[in-house]
Amino acid sequence: MRRTRLGRAGLSVSRLCVGTMNFGWQIPETESHAVLDRATEMGIDFVDTANMYGDEGGGLTETIIGNWFAASGRRDRTVLATKVYAPMGDGPNDRGLSARNIVASCEASLRRLRTEWIDVYQMHHVDRETSWEEVWQAMETLTLQGKIRYAGSSNFAGWHLARAQAVADRRNFLGVVSEQCKYNLLTRHVELEVLPAASELGIGILPYSPLHFGALSGALRKEREGAGGRSVLHAPERVEPHRAAISRYEELCTDIGLDPVTVALAWLLSRPGVTAPVIGPRSAGQLDLAVAAVETELDAATLQALDAIFPPVGNGGPGPEAWAW
Repeated sequence: MRRTRLGRAGLSVSRLCVGTMNFGWQIPETESHAVLDRATEMGIDFVDTANMYGDEGGGLTETIIGNWFAASGRRDRTVLATKVYAPMGDGPNDRGLSARNIVASCEASLRRLRTEWIDVYQMHHVDRETSWEEVWQAMETLTLQGKIRYAGSSNFAGWHLARAQAVADRRNFLGVVSEQCKYNLLTRHVELEVLPAASELGIGILPYSPLHFGALSGALRKEREGAGGRSVLHAPERVEPHRAAISRYEELCTDIGLDPVTVALAWLLSRPGVTAPVIGPRSAGQLDLAVAAVETELDAATLQALDAIFPPVGNGGPGPEAWAW
């Protein structure tokens, strides 16, 4: 398994990250542990979760991961990321990025995860009601207490990253080292400003939904074969609006002799600034095609063909050139 640094941080991570949103929701604990066991065997040591994952009230997925740490003894060998922001209770202070909720949510995550520290503590969304001074005060406190090692973000706009980092710099705090954003061949909006901002600031990109909820996993082939899976489940919403493009995509994958899953992930891994796509396997076997992407280098002709099938936003590339001269 190839490795890289997480943005400008010294932290070394695998080029793939295991996303765990399916744990406790789509798959039970035993299968969730099997996915983590197999990922570890394949050299993937980067695991992402969130306090809200797993059940209606949240917390179940973190508990499943914590049980795996206790049973496997692999906490020290795992780079663990989780998130804070979403409502975790009925109270007005049980959500958002107030100092109170950041610290309380971190304590709760540590208990569920059965660990003493979180490697990357990510803000799951922007909190427009809380100042960056307050957010960084809480993150600094947790860092000094040894409860988190780095801070990350998710679903931020480019200017949010710039603003957050400017305040962190004034406080002599490391600030944001990673941004987890929705990014795939069908969803390329982040190329306009998020990716350029992250590159300038030394922030590593962790693309989530790299297969667009299964639409890029061979959805039309599975549909013809009557196979189940997430892509078929979401076909009307995720596949139908892009049927023509996905059909051309699957034909291209057949022509070059690669599975659509491998091609979609290999494309992301070729993009500047991308640290590790966050994959969401529902079985240990699904990891094989993902891992193959790490060793797959798409040639210039294939990359050009993918741009033709899935055009970037506007003129392509970063703003303002993407929409102006």
